[in-house]
Amino acid sequence: MNTPLLQFTNRGIYCKTADVYLDPWKPVDKAIISHGHADHSRWGHKHYITHHRNVPIVKHRLGEVHITGKEWGETFSINGVKFSLHPAGHIIGSSQIRVEYKGEVWVFTGDYKLEDDGVATPYENIECHTFITECTFGLPSFLWTPQKEVFADINNWWAENKANGQTSVLFGYSLGKAQRLLKHLDSSIGKIYTHGAVENMTEVLRSLADFPETELITRDTKKEEIKGNIVIAPPSAHGSTWIRKMTPFVTGSASGWVAFRGARRRRAIDKGFVLSDHCDWPDLLTAIKDTGAEKIICTHGYTEIFSKYLRELGYDARTEQTQYEGELAELNTSETSTPSA
Repeated sequence: MNTPLLQFTNRGIYCKTADVYLDPWKPVDKAIISHGHADHSRWGHKHYITHHRNVPIVKHRLGEVHITGKEWGETFSINGVKFSLHPAGHIIGSSQIRVEYKGEVWVFTGDYKLEDDGVATPYENIECHTFITECTFGLPSFLWTPQKEVFADINNWWAENKANGQTSVLFGYSLGKAQRLLKHLDSSIGKIYTHGAVENMTEVLRSLADFPETELITRDTKKEEIKGNIVIAPPSAHGSTWIRKMTPFVTGSASGWVAFRGARRRRAIDKGFVLSDHCDWPDLLTAIKDTGAEKIICTHGYTEIFSKYLRELGYDARTEQTQYEGELAELNTSETSTPSA
C-alpha cells in the first residue's frame, strides 16, 4: 500500500516526502502554519513558514521565531513536493495549504469561511483530490445570517444601550473576531474602547486593514468617559474585576456558539450575536463540492456526524484526530502573547 501524501501523526499532519508538518501541535523542525490562532500556531518549532500577513501575528504571539513569509499562490518546493498558500477567509493571514506531488493534490483548510468579512482575504476554492476540512459547525442546525444583518443588530443594540445610559461591552476573541467587530461598528454612535489584549493585537494588524480609531482602557480611564460607548474585550474579561469600570453596562457576545439555545444564558451574557469565522453547514458542503475532491478528511468539530453525512452523499469520507479546537479555542485559550514551554 502506498504511503499517503499526508499522514496524521502524534506531532501533527506530516508530509514524509518533504519532512515537513502542517500546523503541528508538538515541536518540529519545519512547520507550515495556516494561521495565527493558538491551536494552529504553536511555540517551539525551529522554522515556521506561513503567509507574510501572518508573520507579524506569529511574532507578536510567540516572540522572535525563525519564520519565512510567502505570497498567495507562491509555489515553493521541498524535496520535490510543491506547496502553496491560498486564502482561507478565516482571519487576516489565514491560509489553506495546497500540497502537490507527482500529480496528486491535497488541500488542508486549517480554519476557513466562505463569507467575505471585509477584513480577511476572501476564501479561494482550490481543486484537489483529497480535502482535509475542519467541521467546527458541522451540524445542519448551524445556518449563519448574513453578516450585514448581524452588524445592523449590533449597532442598533449599541445605540439602544447608549440611549439608556449604559455602556455596551462586546466580547470577541482578540485575534480575528475583535478586528471584524471593529471594522463594522458604526463609530457615529460613539467612541470605541478596547481591552489591552484587543488593542495590542489590533495595533499589530493596523497596517494590514482599515480599522476605526480606538481608545485603550487604562487605570486612568474614567467611568464617565466610557458611559454610553462600546467596549471590545476578549471573552476572558467577562466576570473579571476589570469590567467593573464599565458600570452600568450591558454585555454581548459574538460567536457561532450562541446559536445554541441556552449558550448565552449559561455564560451569563445579556445579548448574543451569531457571528462565526468558520463555515456553517451549507458552506461546508459548498466548499467540499467545489473542490471536486473525492476523498474528504474531517479533522475537528462534529467530525463523526459530518463525515457520515458525506459518505451518504457518495464521498470517501473519514475522520482524523487532531488537537485543533476551532472556535472553542476562542473561549479556552490564553490571550497573552507569552510563549510557554
